[in-house]
Amino acid sequence: MLNMERLRTLSAVARHGSVRAAAEGLHVTTSAVSQQLAKLERETGQQLLAKNGRGVRLTDAGRLLAGHAARILSQVELAEAELEAHRGQAVGELRMGAFPTAARGLFPDALAALAVDHPQLRARLWEMEPGDSVRAVVRGDIDLGVVLDWYNRPLSLPEGLAKAPLLDDPADVAMPSDHRLAGRRTVELEDFAEDAWISWPQGEFCHDWLMFTLRSKGIEPRIAHMAEEHGTQLALIARGLGVAVAPRLGRGPVPEGVSVVPVRHPMRRHVYAIWRADADRRPSIRAAVAALREVGGGMEM
Repeated sequence: MLNMERLRTLSAVARHGSVRAAAEGLHVTTSAVSQQLAKLERETGQQLLAKNGRGVRLTDAGRLLAGHAARILSQVELAEAELEAHRGQAVGELRMGAFPTAARGLFPDALAALAVDHPQLRARLWEMEPGDSVRAVVRGDIDLGVVLDWYNRPLSLPEGLAKAPLLDDPADVAMPSDHRLAGRRTVELEDFAEDAWISWPQGEFCHDWLMFTLRSKGIEPRIAHMAEEHGTQLALIARGLGVAVAPRLGRGPVPEGVSVVPVRHPMRRHVYAIWRADADRRPSIRAAVAALREVGGGMEM
């Protein structure tokens, strides 16, 4: 039997035109794509790729199978969606992923509401970074992901995904309470050009955004510490060890010794849900999006 994940990989190579582009679209490494295709060639007993200069091209057998793969993957999604839509109820299992502050700030209330309103739905949550959620949705590991991008830095999404906005999340600057700017009504990022920064870990989307944004304002950031959890960042700030951008979603109480000040030209994270377009008719996805929007809409940002 043909492996669905390998068919999905082949379909991505056909759509994107190269192994490298397919890897970027699937948010995996080129090595992972090559390994999946090699296994698929062994399964089928056919050569599916041929060298083409420095790249590769699909063989006739590869193009034939890629066409079938696209139709198979689409039909599987449609079948699952239509079966659920036929019942007209949100039932079965719904697997979801969300970045940490959304998992903390949105999902407890949303999951509780789903349990009451849709008792036959088994909603499950995994905490994961936005890029991991995108990959998991594309692969079919989860059904719905809650991801983010920034007002000046959109998150690239592969083809075949649908999305719905949930809320806009403003971000402030967090600083020690004895900082020279702690009493201001608003601040600018340029005001902190000489400060040490506490950032998200290198390689994460929000870290890349912070570097991009500060450098676009002529600031070469001096990163003193890196911490994934906002609570850890705030604890470091409370001890006078730097400043940080502090989004409000899931932030929780600000500890003693920390002041948060809005930015004069507001910075916002756009938070939205994503799912595979072929699953668009699933009542469970619509119910989850509605519950998340209800929670997000009730927050004071």
